[in-house]
Amino acid sequence: MTDLTPVRRALISVSDKTGLIDLGKELEARGVEILSTGGSARALREAGVAVKDVSEVTEFPEMMDGRVKTLHPRVHGGLLALRDNAEHVAAMEEHGIGAIDLLVVNLYPFEATVAAGADYDTCIENIDIGGPAMIRAAAKNAAFVNVIVDVEDYAKLLGDMDQHGGATCPKFRKKLAQKAYARTAAYDAAVSTWMAEQLELEAPKRRAFASELKQTLRYGENSHQKAAFYTDGSNRPGVATARQLQGKELSYNNINDTDAAFELVAEFDPATSPAVAIIKHANPCGVAVGESLVDAYQKAFDCDRTSAFGGIVALNQPLDAETATKIVEIFTEVVIAPGASDEAIEIFAAKKNLRLLLTDGLPDTRKPLTAYKQVAGGMLVQDKDVGYVGLDDLKVVTKKAPTEEQLNDLLFAWKVAKHVKSNAIVYVKNGATVGVGAGQMSRLDSANVAAAKAERMAAELGLDESLAKGSAVASDAFFPFPDGLLEAAAAGGTCVIQPGGSMRDKEVIEAADEAGLAMVFTGMRHFRH
Repeated sequence: MTDLTPVRRALISVSDKTGLIDLGKELEARGVEILSTGGSARALREAGVAVKDVSEVTEFPEMMDGRVKTLHPRVHGGLLALRDNAEHVAAMEEHGIGAIDLLVVNLYPFEATVAAGADYDTCIENIDIGGPAMIRAAAKNAAFVNVIVDVEDYAKLLGDMDQHGGATCPKFRKKLAQKAYARTAAYDAAVSTWMAEQLELEAPKRRAFASELKQTLRYGENSHQKAAFYTDGSNRPGVATARQLQGKELSYNNINDTDAAFELVAEFDPATSPAVAIIKHANPCGVAVGESLVDAYQKAFDCDRTSAFGGIVALNQPLDAETATKIVEIFTEVVIAPGASDEAIEIFAAKKNLRLLLTDGLPDTRKPLTAYKQVAGGMLVQDKDVGYVGLDDLKVVTKKAPTEEQLNDLLFAWKVAKHVKSNAIVYVKNGATVGVGAGQMSRLDSANVAAAKAERMAAELGLDESLAKGSAVASDAFFPFPDGLLEAAAAGGTCVIQPGGSMRDKEVIEAADEAGLAMVFTGMRHFRH
């Protein structure tokens, strides 16, 4: 590969014109001839930058609504020709092909068009063809050609040129080429994924994944693991799109736990009641609704005060001063909410290490999404669990039917259980978790863990009986035997919600009747591994 390559001729064709005029003027000042197309050429010319239309070079006009303008040998030859290959140079001279040393292209806004909900034909028209073809050609010839696909690289290009007397170095061009191929790959992934969705293909033969770096991280789950945070461009309200107002940089575990917290709290309609979720290691240690945010926070905190220390707090309504004052009483890693009052922000400002993330709303927990999980040698792909169970979906299977108050707590417990690692048992009373058993190898163990937490918390609060007394109990999957159900009853549970579907359902129902429990089946489970 050659060393320094002078930049004498550039082709600029951009959809996003941010920084275009400044770049054009800077290149012109450095003696670079500029070729351009359509709107880019017009914008540069209006700003007083000397521009030659690509149609002058190709001797073909732009045609077919701009679909055909750069797909021509005098463009691609100028990008692909090896300057140190005599045959290539001779072909250029014979056919009047001038070398192009710099390509600046950003693509038609296909992803943004899809995100805006455009119709099929509009999305198709926003699939760029000439742009990716030129980008790939220029990137392949990084020995001689610079290819810019990101506005943020304009300044880096000019800096490298200034450092090397109007030329660029090989390492810089290689970096640009890598970024260019990543961009076209992500673009093609977005198009193919959208097309698969339009065709309702559940399992296309090939599936592409696209993402964009948001930040590099200090480390992953542990300090010896390297990590980075990428976004998928979906703009779903949450940790990926939130604005961080203060605090240290988010860690890998912060991001994972904050996502879990916000997705959980979004299950509760802010128009119905304030809700708070406190998360530790991606599992809820306290979830509650209340008359106010501070009431909901206190109820959630009182489920497991020990685990709440150093946890993540998610709210379904904008953070207010009273709740902020309560939260800062203990060490909290992250608070995420759909907004915050000026007073609340000022209160948090005194806690420099507390990260405050604000979103523009709550995610739609029923919107279909795709979930991915890496395994050795492959990827598991499934629909995100957006399953919903309402009052009309419940089937009473015991002699005793739950009361209206119990039904409210059962549905609350069911929403929480959906976000607890399996096997999951959740005790709820008066719109608040009072015991959570997560990630155990048996359902009986989960029931025991949740009951033990409820007893320990009751002792800490100075109460005479377990918080689980009189509670509603949720199980994320069916009880394979009556033992887990009976453990929940022994802990103080009075009603149960579970999917049903076990071979021993009859035996479990009989055990519930004997224990005087009311039980409903949902017909849907929520495994979370």
